[in-house]
Amino acid sequence: MRPDPPGAEQTRVLTLEAFADTIVPGEKRSPDDRAIAGAAPGPGAVEAGALELLAWDATGITDALPELVGLLNEHARAFAAEHGAELDDDVPPFVALDFGQRTALVQRLLDPGHPEKEFWVLLALFSNMAYDSAAHRHTAEALADGHPGLTAMGFAHPDSDGLWRFPEYSYGRALADLHPDTIESGSLG
Repeated sequence: MRPDPPGAEQTRVLTLEAFADTIVPGEKRSPDDRAIAGAAPGPGAVEAGALELLAWDATGITDALPELVGLLNEHARAFAAEHGAELDDDVPPFVALDFGQRTALVQRLLDPGHPEKEFWVLLALFSNMAYDSAAHRHTAEALADGHPGLTAMGFAHPDSDGLWRFPEYSYGRALADLHPDTIESGSLG
């Protein structure tokens, strides 16, 4: 494996942040934030931990991220050339695209006929998962820390002992009788 060129880590981070922000947009962290386009109010996938989730080896794509970043930036260069857009050399090509251009490119990459679709679907899926389920974190800890996606969805907090109990049935009625050997924790004794 070849060593990464200088600036590769910053390129990787900015490009993956921009991709995740295209999937679940959020507001800029600062006025000079280039990765997050600021297309939506509140926190998005990046603040929800998309990069932490992508770095988790359980995803199975962590080792491929440098190559995916390279491919994404190649597609961004080609997209810009096709549309006559000039890219700022201060940031990676995908980051240099505006939000509308990023969205159009990602739509193209996710198209059922695109030969690399599976890769881009995985990146999009994990960006959504970071926001929708905090899959890379223990749910109780994520809620205690105010995870933006779980909070926005109104995900219930656990009881004081860390367990979730739901005194009201979601369908308005019990779906089955409680087994007679069920103990207080909800497990069978």
